[in-house]
Amino acid sequence: MSVNEMTAKEVARKVIHKDELFILDVRNESDFNDWKIEGENIAVMNTPYFDLLDGVEEILDKIPADKEVLVVCAKEGSSLLIAEMLSDAGRSVSYLKGGMKAWSEHLEPVKIGDLSNGGVIYQFVRLGKGCLSYMVVSDGEAAIIDSTRMTDVYLEFADHIDATITHVLDTHLHADHISGGRQIAKKTNAAYWLPPKDAAEVQFEYQPLEDGNVVTIGNTAIAIHALYSPGHTIGSTSFVIDEKYLLSGDILFIDSIGRPDLAGLAEDWVGDLRETLYSRYRQLSDELIVLPSHFMIIEELNDNGSVARKLGTLLAENHGLNMTDEKEFRAMVTGNLPPQPHAYQEIRETNMGKITPDNEKQREMEIGPNRCAVR
Repeated sequence: MSVNEMTAKEVARKVIHKDELFILDVRNESDFNDWKIEGENIAVMNTPYFDLLDGVEEILDKIPADKEVLVVCAKEGSSLLIAEMLSDAGRSVSYLKGGMKAWSEHLEPVKIGDLSNGGVIYQFVRLGKGCLSYMVVSDGEAAIIDSTRMTDVYLEFADHIDATITHVLDTHLHADHISGGRQIAKKTNAAYWLPPKDAAEVQFEYQPLEDGNVVTIGNTAIAIHALYSPGHTIGSTSFVIDEKYLLSGDILFIDSIGRPDLAGLAEDWVGDLRETLYSRYRQLSDELIVLPSHFMIIEELNDNGSVARKLGTLLAENHGLNMTDEKEFRAMVTGNLPPQPHAYQEIRETNMGKITPDNEKQREMEIGPNRCAVR
């Protein structure tokens, strides 16, 4: 039997459509426990590659014959070898093209909704890392918010919809993934915006994104209103777009809230975090659709693959927004911080322009899940 190839995009569609899939992950146990492909109808089994070098007979009875089977490894090579062994044993299997590196880098564009006077907002879902980025389009112009380093995806998508990228914005200085903002701005001659309180050490020119700024996209004046909202970082800035959407950056997620410690200042910033969540955000309309920059668990995805909820729903249901006692809130935040993101200091320095790692190094720096939320 022949071995089939499955792309990261095909896996993404299966996750979003909640299709059944059985995954044999042949990475070592620690890598698997840290980070894996997840989905509502996806079953995953981990058996390290080195345990299968003498044959796959011992796991054959654990591989279902009535489900689609995908073999996964870090880069592709090991999964292809194991898939061929399973195929020789009479099983129909596929392997993940490009391995978990390809899964980490795949972006799935999802239309969020229409804006006034013909505008559109899209969300780019990075299922393999939980990153969310955005493209706001109006009258042939586009703004990109919290872009990843996979810049070609945005450039090609803008070209596909005949839009010119005129503005690129980051809600804050990211520490869990490398921003593509500067690169996109350089390639398109767009303005690059960054909160100045996060930019004290950056080595490049930028437009200071401050509370009250209005960035206009297209002649139809789709306005992006900046709302200073510190807590995750000292400069964190949210955006209210078209009076319909709240891009909350890494301050507020669907099922959790942002962590305040990635610069080592949790105790200093937890007060800012509470002020943003319990004062600034509560002055906004409950009808705003919250669009965060990350998601934590696969259950946060809607049926179309998007990640979005009304602010009023989160104010009622998100535990991090419903702690009346400030001391309890502080204890909850500072006492439930997950491990620091992999290579987070190098990522921050890259986003400051202090270091310029090559592409392979950047991939290695980003491997693993995002860890931007309080657990």
